Amino acid sequence: MTDTATSDLPKVSVIVPTKNVERTMERCLRSIAAQSWGNVELIVVDNFSTDATFDIAQRYADVAVQAGPERSAQRNLAIERSSGEYVLWIDADMVLTPHVLEDAMTCAVAGDLTGVFIPEVTVGDGFWTACRSLERKCYVGVELIEAPRLIKREWFVTHGGFVADVAGQEDADLRMRLLAQGVPMGHIDTYILHDEGRLTFPDIMRKRYYYGKSLPAYNRAQPGAISQQGVATMRAMVRGLPILAGDPVHATALVGLRACEAAAYAAGAFAENRATRRAGVAG
Repeated sequence: MTDTATSDLPKVSVIVPTKNVERTMERCLRSIAAQSWGNVELIVVDNFSTDATFDIAQRYADVAVQAGPERSAQRNLAIERSSGEYVLWIDADMVLTPHVLEDAMTCAVAGDLTGVFIPEVTVGDGFWTACRSLERKCYVGVELIEAPRLIKREWFVTHGGFVADVAGQEDADLRMRLLAQGVPMGHIDTYILHDEGRLTFPDIMRKRYYYGKSLPAYNRAQPGAISQQGVATMRAMVRGLPILAGDPVHATALVGLRACEAAAYAAGAFAENRATRRAGVAG
């Protein structure tokens, strides 16, 4: 993805972990290929997909390999294979608007920043997806919720990659480590589209329960972070009241959804703690 006219620009390695995501895969990778920043390499690590995901990856990626077992391990392998000065990490259901990399890199290089926060806009069909889209509008600029997606590769080399025993909060763990170290980070307004498809209530609950099972590990790694993020979420909602008031139907449903999500997280954490205790007794 690099030619001689742009080779003097710092290189960005875009890493994408995948598994059975052919619905969104091609649109994601095309958006990376179409970036206005010229010096880009694309690395895809696929977790042995059984659909056309890996075939699509091989058509677009500079490096396409298959490995597992989870998203964190895939990202870490991609970082090892990368050669860029900066790493941008996204998922395969995300689409980069055309100037995301240019704006993020301009911000990073100008300030010699370690990380850059990039906002997300949720897109998709259905009632619950609209609720998620409304919720995300309240989080723009909130560092305890948003993700620093562009990060110096040197930081990963020095401080390690994504934690392997946390599923769902590995992004938050990375953010909390960066914030705790006080490294220089910036924000841009240019956004990433997050194509969540047609969310259903049962699917949301199943995912939150699964993510909840790694909350005990996340709490051990980042003591106090869960409560900090809870407070930040509440403050963001209060700050976003004018946004919520503009869509009262979805806002009301969102309040109920958040309560149910909290219960599903708690149920997953409880199940994991009980399984750990039983394993300890059996051992």
